[in-house]
Amino acid sequence: MALNIVLYEPEIPANTGNIGRTCVATGTRLHLIEPLGFRLGEKELRRAGMDYWKYLDVTVYVDYEDFLQKNPGAKIYMATTKGANVYTDVRFEPDCYLMFGRESGGIPEEILSRNQERAIRIPMKEKIRSLNLANSTAIVLYEALRQQNFADMQLQGRLTRFDWDNGKVEV
Repeated sequence: MALNIVLYEPEIPANTGNIGRTCVATGTRLHLIEPLGFRLGEKELRRAGMDYWKYLDVTVYVDYEDFLQKNPGAKIYMATTKGANVYTDVRFEPDCYLMFGRESGGIPEEILSRNQERAIRIPMKEKIRSLNLANSTAIVLYEALRQQNFADMQLQGRLTRFDWDNGKVEV
């Protein structure tokens, strides 16, 4: 089972590239709902996703209805500034879908009004309109991963040139 990130009509290729790279790093599937504000082969998308894009599990849908039809029964949490629930108060299932809207307008209210119980928000100061899409995605995704104890992820790092026992840097 893997978590899923859903981008509803993303507009900025660098955001989607960064989100794709985060998905590869976390074993998360990426779902893109058209129309996209860029072409998938665009230079900015490749640059932000670096050489990880070829490892990405990504599916593109012609519209939101196509996404729903191809993912029946999906438990979708919708990140929005209009959400009543703080994202840290939600218990994310290992195979749930975390949906984020377009940079210029978020998820349409027609969709949100049918899913109010799963509308989640990231707390911010009152006068701020929104956070960057790639940052918002990472914040919520890593909370879901934390709740699952970062299953199947590397949890320890190691300095490669420092000898801990002798306190010396290897050259």
